[in-house]
Amino acid sequence: MHVPLVDLRAQYATIRNEVEPCLQRICASQSFVLGPEVEALEREIANYVRAPHAIGCASGTDALELALLACGVGSGDEVITSAFSFIAGAEAIMLRGARPVFVDIDPDTFNLDTDALERAITSRTRAILPTDLFGQCADMSNVVGIAELHGVTVIEDAAQSLGAEHDGRRAGEMAPFTTFSFYPSKNLGAFGDGGLITALDDDTAGALRCLRTHGESERYVHAQVGRNSRLDALQAAILRIKLRHLDQWTALRQAHAADYTKQLQERGLTERVRPPVTAATSTRHVFNQYTVRVESREELRAHLQSCDVGTAIYYPVALHRQPCFRGVVDAKLQLPDSERAAAEVLSLPLYPELTEAQRTFVVDRIAEFYA
Repeated sequence: MHVPLVDLRAQYATIRNEVEPCLQRICASQSFVLGPEVEALEREIANYVRAPHAIGCASGTDALELALLACGVGSGDEVITSAFSFIAGAEAIMLRGARPVFVDIDPDTFNLDTDALERAITSRTRAILPTDLFGQCADMSNVVGIAELHGVTVIEDAAQSLGAEHDGRRAGEMAPFTTFSFYPSKNLGAFGDGGLITALDDDTAGALRCLRTHGESERYVHAQVGRNSRLDALQAAILRIKLRHLDQWTALRQAHAADYTKQLQERGLTERVRPPVTAATSTRHVFNQYTVRVESREELRAHLQSCDVGTAIYYPVALHRQPCFRGVVDAKLQLPDSERAAAEVLSLPLYPELTEAQRTFVVDRIAEFYA
């Protein structure tokens, strides 16, 4: 049996009849950059995440850099972020001329450790950039509280957590800035790249709209130096169709994750394959990935590959150990929980169309390996 890590073709088959007429309509209009489709998506996403403003842009990485630019992060500043994450956040910090300050993670949730966060704040801290990893919000109540106490900004990286909630509040309504990615493998994925930022006040939203279009305050009048980061109408139209299905797809992801955990428990495998842990205060985990901690990871992964089961390792090298940050990060910095996660995590196939037979096949192959 073939079980891919992600099956975008299976999803497309369920919405093809909605998508293709929509693409023809956009092509007939010949209106491809920003415009009514993007404005409609921005309103719909803002409503979905309960934020007053949403600003579309070209990618999730651009969303991070635009947010950093809008809150004035620059040379000499420090931005605190998690050491166990995709590089985009730290990369955006560096591109702004600031220094990423890496802190360790909570070993249960893989998200930023708020005790470590508080210890890392200095007079040079300008912002905090927590990542919601694998579909679960960081401890945003504590993060925002710490930020307010010290007078710094929060940029929540919710690239993997559209629709996730913490303490009953949704990613997008808790931080001054929240960034999202519409990369095809995300829970809400475009047919290419795309991103979005939510903002909680009018002035910030206005600044972001200006910055994404070369800093234009009006046509060919540039109030500041910005960049070209515009969401295109084709992507917006596709995302609007997919957004109507997102809650159903999320419910399926949650059900599949629960079934994986149940099967691993019933087979007595959870000592060797530790299922994801949902924080007590995180009331909605949207499972962009089903990520476990495993013994003998490389050998297990090779076995699953030989059985035609797709897996992924997010992320095999903690950020403070990446070659590109040599000279920026103290070589003696020890972040043991991030390093342990990098050595142990493995993501199993998870997507809404995954069948019960496929899930059972995956667990059978895992049990076969450890037997």
